[in-house]
Amino acid sequence: MRPGGGEGKRGSELGGENNILVTVCARAGSKGVKGKNTKLFCGRPLAAYTVAAYGLFRQRYQEAYGKMTLAVNTDSELLLQQMDELHTEYLYVPRAESLAGDTVSKKDVIRDTLLRCEQKENTVYDVVIDLDLTSPLRTADDIKGTLETLQQTEGADIAYSVTPSRRSPYFNMVAKGEDGYFHTVIQTAFTTRQQCPSCFDMNASIYAYTRAYTLAERVLPRKEAVWQMKDTGILDIDSEEDFELMEVVAKYLFQKYPAYGEIEAAAGRR
Repeated sequence: MRPGGGEGKRGSELGGENNILVTVCARAGSKGVKGKNTKLFCGRPLAAYTVAAYGLFRQRYQEAYGKMTLAVNTDSELLLQQMDELHTEYLYVPRAESLAGDTVSKKDVIRDTLLRCEQKENTVYDVVIDLDLTSPLRTADDIKGTLETLQQTEGADIAYSVTPSRRSPYFNMVAKGEDGYFHTVIQTAFTTRQQCPSCFDMNASIYAYTRAYTLAERVLPRKEAVWQMKDTGILDIDSEEDFELMEVVAKYLFQKYPAYGEIEAAAGRR
């Protein structure tokens, strides 16, 4: 049980360097899909898939790092109940009232989570990895890949997951110009898509931040690196139909690809 509804420790002490804080930040409300952070996905809470990926990542790669802590920042009692039912060690960080609005930057929430966890655990975390609850189709190696991309890219402030873009702003994405007509977003002399620079979609699944970047209130420009995930692994959930379509994709991936199948299996063991 959470002690008194306040901040409570859910975890064990781990020593060493390269300490990692893994965050799950989710509000109770949602304008697009009502209660989407706590919905069932293929018969299980969405949180089960994030916990499964985190658990497999920790199980396989814990020895390579120091302390690894999962923190849940939320104002949703239902989400906390679901997390408790998953029997996973985590730190509960109540969502600050000042960070509960629709226009609040998620980075500000992650920054607040880092500061409170460091104080609670008396630990300096070197890297923060944020996992979005509404992106259940990630693998343990996607988390590892994003983290290593950050660590191995000299000077990078942030690494995040992407998928290859199916449209290009240089070739087949258009916007209305000042002349009232439509033009490619970036106008060039390219005649085929193959000539265009490779473009990627940020899929909002995994973000890895350095501690310095997380604590800075404003860092512009930031130095970014990317980890490429499977292009069918993520859909944006902005409607009930999106949710249903993602379930169809998930069932296909669970059956066809072992890396996804083990996430489903791990989620089902909770």
